[in-house]
Amino acid sequence: MFSFRELGAIPIELIEQSRLQKAMLFEVAMARVDFVLDGLAQATWDDCLKLAARRQSQHYDARIPTKLEPSDIDVAALAAHNLMAMLASVREQHLDVPLERSPFIPGYGWIASGNGDFSMGNILIEVKHTDRNFVSGDFRQVLIYWLLKYASTIEKRDDVWSDCLLLNPRRNCALLVNFDYLAESASANLSRVELYELLRSIAGRDFDRR
Repeated sequence: MFSFRELGAIPIELIEQSRLQKAMLFEVAMARVDFVLDGLAQATWDDCLKLAARRQSQHYDARIPTKLEPSDIDVAALAAHNLMAMLASVREQHLDVPLERSPFIPGYGWIASGNGDFSMGNILIEVKHTDRNFVSGDFRQVLIYWLLKYASTIEKRDDVWSDCLLLNPRRNCALLVNFDYLAESASANLSRVELYELLRSIAGRDFDRR
């Protein structure tokens, strides 16, 4: 676990001033980052809210606000700033590879395809705006992403990520973990091939990638 110099955690007192669901609040921050990465730094917070609302509407329990309060914007702005600074720091260390947004996660059998947050070369980058340390559920999520990607590489001979970088802009903390190490630790030292065979036995042989 490490933090980024010159960044700080978002004060809990500031977060508690916002009445938005935390998922919606930090989705607004993610929307702000997306606009900036698209070269649309002039996008308004209303634009960010519309994008965040469209994304969060996929969740049955989402409460969609009609507008953002100043306290909401204060938190979202800090979270967006921290994430942009984190990504910039990582990019400085990997100047030879581009930052990819929403990297494709292949489906397998009855498991639908999806998207991650970011990737950079052989590093998958996942963002977690939580008030806790990274937990087993976070590792299971990225491990499934890696395994689905690995299953796809067997068919297409593509590269698979070697490492995962977990970022938490809310707490200014991060963790870099090697996927092979993570897989072995989580599976009693099963190899990649053995994990792939286990996936096949669970998800079946339907290779439909929706």
